[in-house]
Amino acid sequence: MKNITKKLSVLFVLLVAALVVIGAGCAGSQPNNQTQNKEPIKIGFIGPLTGDIANLGEIVRDAVQLAENEINAAGGVNGRPVQVIFEDGKCNAKDALNAGNKLINQDKVKFIVGASCSSETLAVAPVAEANKVVMISPVSTNPDITNAGDYIFRVVPSDSFQGRFVAEYIKNTLGKNVVGVLFNNNDNWSVGVKNEFKKRFSDLGGRVIVEEGVLSTSNDLRSSLLKIKEANPDLIYAPTLIDFGIVLLKQAKELGITQTIWGGDAWDDTRVAKGAGVAAEGVHFTVSANKVLPQAFLDGMKALVGTDEMNTYAPRAYDAMYIFADTMRKVGVDSEQVKNALYQLKDYKGIADDYTMDQNGDVTQATFAIKEFKDGKVVAVQ
Repeated sequence: MKNITKKLSVLFVLLVAALVVIGAGCAGSQPNNQTQNKEPIKIGFIGPLTGDIANLGEIVRDAVQLAENEINAAGGVNGRPVQVIFEDGKCNAKDALNAGNKLINQDKVKFIVGASCSSETLAVAPVAEANKVVMISPVSTNPDITNAGDYIFRVVPSDSFQGRFVAEYIKNTLGKNVVGVLFNNNDNWSVGVKNEFKKRFSDLGGRVIVEEGVLSTSNDLRSSLLKIKEANPDLIYAPTLIDFGIVLLKQAKELGITQTIWGGDAWDDTRVAKGAGVAAEGVHFTVSANKVLPQAFLDGMKALVGTDEMNTYAPRAYDAMYIFADTMRKVGVDSEQVKNALYQLKDYKGIADDYTMDQNGDVTQATFAIKEFKDGKVVAVQ
């Protein structure tokens, strides 16, 4: 009996010792896990922070910054903070590709909000696709992005929606049958929306009587405007970039062009109204329609940037950040798992819109608003 008791005592001591060793091992490994779990989740941003449409890019960047601040203040993603690395794509393929390569190869990001300009997104998409980097663009609308890759998404409608909407509104609502078109032939967005407009307008029985493609850097549009004036269309459709649009409106007024001029969503910027002055008065353009924005978002943006200035894309960029964060909370930070989850996104309630993704990473529905320039401001028409 004593031997049995002794053996049991020895076994008990050994068991306790083993548990102490195991516990020490767990305690020793725990800080490493905690440290790993606290590492920031890097998210890249690519947009025009200098150049022609820097104002658009800066406001979009600020909305991403606001979302980053809010997400981290609420505890981050499963206890990990998010860290946005901002890069300037300058609204061209070359600089955007440099920015994308830096984010992907140097910063090792697996997620990007952007790019903004369609030319930026189309340039970065192949590199992102090859490296399994998920992109969500809040701005790029060129139809070619639909087929840009399995990891490429956007929370703004394709120009296939916008071009059709504008064509139908001009033909059916305004009753204009003959249109002249002026666009930027070196910009993917401008070309894309022009092509979609032209196709749908022709299908409806309308006629594009003259079509002028001009570099977005041009400062003298008089020859193209004179061709359009001589053709005498019912209306001029000009989906162009911002600085080009300012020149266009000024020179059209100088040349005595009286036809109504319609712009595209790139003109959703007070710089057009202020830069063109009286020449912009009453000029219309279309943008993706957002829901009524929460006051908390508007207050947060004003506190961050110091003004009330807003465009249609900023709240969509804010939504893109939250879509990333909410998806990662569910499936983790593996980019393939995030990508797969995004294809299942259905009726996601953002502040700008409700988002459902189709099999191409495009939103399944689109509504548009009509705006105009009035007294140096951008105001909603409908």
